[in-house]
Amino acid sequence: MTSSAREDPRIGHSRRVILRAALAEFAAHGYTGFRMESVAARAEVGRSTVYRHWPDKGALIADALAGLSRQPDPAHEDSAATARRRAHILLNHLAQALTDSPVSACVPALIHAAANDDAFRDRLHRFSAQRRQRLTATIAEGVASGEFPPTVDPEIASAALSGAVFYRALMTADAPDTDFVADLLDEVLGR
Repeated sequence: MTSSAREDPRIGHSRRVILRAALAEFAAHGYTGFRMESVAARAEVGRSTVYRHWPDKGALIADALAGLSRQPDPAHEDSAATARRRAHILLNHLAQALTDSPVSACVPALIHAAANDDAFRDRLHRFSAQRRQRLTATIAEGVASGEFPPTVDPEIASAALSGAVFYRALMTADAPDTDFVADLLDEVLGR
């Protein structure tokens, strides 16, 4: 094992504490009210510790959000699962993140930040596109295997499915539960 592969456990612990504090600060004060100094105080670390790992609030918030919700890899976990089943797992994960996780408390701040800060919006768009890649690839595999119709465009279907889950979670009183996800898959990808 190389020395760069070995991280001092105290550094890993500090990073986790800071990332949790950053999410709490972001949810409580939004992007414009987010202060690196406040994160340091919440985490009970020095400001220099925060700045050593993250150059600015956009990088810290992005890292906190990325580390919070590990996306499942259904193809790796169950190689026999159908493309529809893998897509269902991925969309259920998204639905849960939007309704029953610390991410859900940050969604209003994410929307506000993206609307008011070009650099943050670009970072959020890259993150979102990267997260959607697994769903897009799953749909493409389903099209290639004949499980989904050949007329399905994987990129458009991925955006439509993810967008519908976001809309249901944020703009309606109904949570995007597993039945909704199953019905949505049938509607977009066929039965």
